[in-house]
Amino acid sequence: MVAGAGGKSGEPSEKVLARIRRQLKECAEGLGGEVSTRLRAGRLAETYLSLDDAGRIAFLRMIALEFGPDPKRIAKAHEAYQAAVGTERQWDAEAQLRAAMRSSRIRILTQFNAIPQGVKFLVDLRADLLRFLEKDKELKSLDRELEARLTAWFDVGFLELTRLTWNSPAALLEKIVQYEAVHEIQSWRDLKNRLGSDRRCYAFFHPRMPQEPLIFVEVALMEDLADNVQKLLDENAPAADTDRATTAIFYSISATQEGLRGVSFGNFLLKRVLDDLKRDFPKLNTFATLSPIPGLVRWASKHPDEVAAAFTETDWKRLAAIGIEGPDSERLKPVLAGSHGWVADRPLARALRDPLLRTAAAYLLGGRRDSKAIDPVARFHLGNGARIERLNWLADTSDKGLDQSWGIMVNYLYDPDRIVTNVETFAASGEIDAAAGVKRLARR
Repeated sequence: MVAGAGGKSGEPSEKVLARIRRQLKECAEGLGGEVSTRLRAGRLAETYLSLDDAGRIAFLRMIALEFGPDPKRIAKAHEAYQAAVGTERQWDAEAQLRAAMRSSRIRILTQFNAIPQGVKFLVDLRADLLRFLEKDKELKSLDRELEARLTAWFDVGFLELTRLTWNSPAALLEKIVQYEAVHEIQSWRDLKNRLGSDRRCYAFFHPRMPQEPLIFVEVALMEDLADNVQKLLDENAPAADTDRATTAIFYSISATQEGLRGVSFGNFLLKRVLDDLKRDFPKLNTFATLSPIPGLVRWASKHPDEVAAAFTETDWKRLAAIGIEGPDSERLKPVLAGSHGWVADRPLARALRDPLLRTAAAYLLGGRRDSKAIDPVARFHLGNGARIERLNWLADTSDKGLDQSWGIMVNYLYDPDRIVTNVETFAASGEIDAAAGVKRLARR
C-alpha cells in the first residue's frame, strides 16, 4: 500500500488523496509538451500501481466522479445547437456540443499512451475496473469511456497475426502455457505436441504489446471431425499426415486479457486463420471446432424438469435393469450433479448416453439469455456464423470436462457458404443453425 495510507477501511489518507487529485488535475489540463506529458503520466501510473485495492478504488472513483463533463456546459451547448439547427451555424454548434460532452477522463486516460507500457497499463487498469464494478456501480461511466478507447486502439486493423512455433521465444511460449484457458497445458512436452507438424497455433498481437498475445487459437489438422479431446491431445499419438488432411479442428481459443472484455476480435482471428490455412493446405475443405459446453451441468441443476423430460420410457427401463429406479435414485443424483465416478461404470454410462445427449441438445438449442444462446462458447461460435454439427459423448473425461458437461463436447462447423447468412440470422432473431441429428436430439 502507498506510504501515508491510513483512512477508514484501508482507504488512502487525505494527504495521499490530495496528491492524487493534484496529479490528475495536471494530466487533465494537459499543460506542457511531450516530455512533460510523459513524465506526468509515468508518475501517475507509478502512484496507481503502488496502491492496494482500496486505494485503487478511491483513485478510480476520483477520475469517474470528478473529471466528467460539465453538465452546465453541455446544457448551454445543446441549447445553442437546437437554436442553430437548419442554419449555417449548425455544424459549428454541433462541434461545440461534441466538445462539451468530451470529459477530462478521456484526456487523463489518453496520456498514459505516452509511456512505454502505457497501453498494457490501461488494459490492466480496466481489469481492475471490472472487478470493482461488481460492488461500485458509480465506476460505470469510467468503464464505458475506457472500453470505447480500447475498442478504438485495438481495432483489428492494428493487430498482427503471428503463427507460434516451438522455435518462438521461450518467454512467449510461457505466456501460452499461462493463458491457455480451455485445456490446461500439462508440460513442455504437451506444449511441443500442440506445436507439432500437424498442428498450428496463431495469435493476435498489438504493436504496443508485442510480448502479450491478446487471443490465440490452437488447430489440429486431421482427416475427419475430432470427437475426443484426450485422443486429440495424446502426446504419444503419431503425427497426422498433413498431405492427407482435409479437416482443420479449432480445439482451443483463449482470450488472455481480462481488461479487453467486450473488445471483440475473436471472429476476425478465426477468419484470418481460416484464410491462412486454406493457403497453406489447399485440400482442407472442413473447418470445425471441438468445443466444451461449460454451462451445461450448471444449467441442468437449475432446470431439473428439462433433464427429466430428456429421459424416455426406454431410458428408464435400461436404468431399471441396472438397479436405478427413477430420478431420485441415490446412484443417479450424483451423476446429474456432475460427479465423476459413474464414468467407470460402463452399464450406467451406456444407459445415460442418450438422455444426457438430449439434455445437451436442448440446452444448446433452447437455453436462452436475452433471446441469444445461453452457453458462452455457443454464443461466440454461433455469432460468428457456425452451425452446431455434432455432439460427442464422453469426449472430455477430464475433471473439468465432467464437471462442466458430463464430458460431452460439440463440433461447431464453419461452412463458408453459410457463414454470412448464419451471422445475420443469429444476430437478428437468435435463430440457431444446427445439423438434423442435433435437432432430432433436442426434439426428444
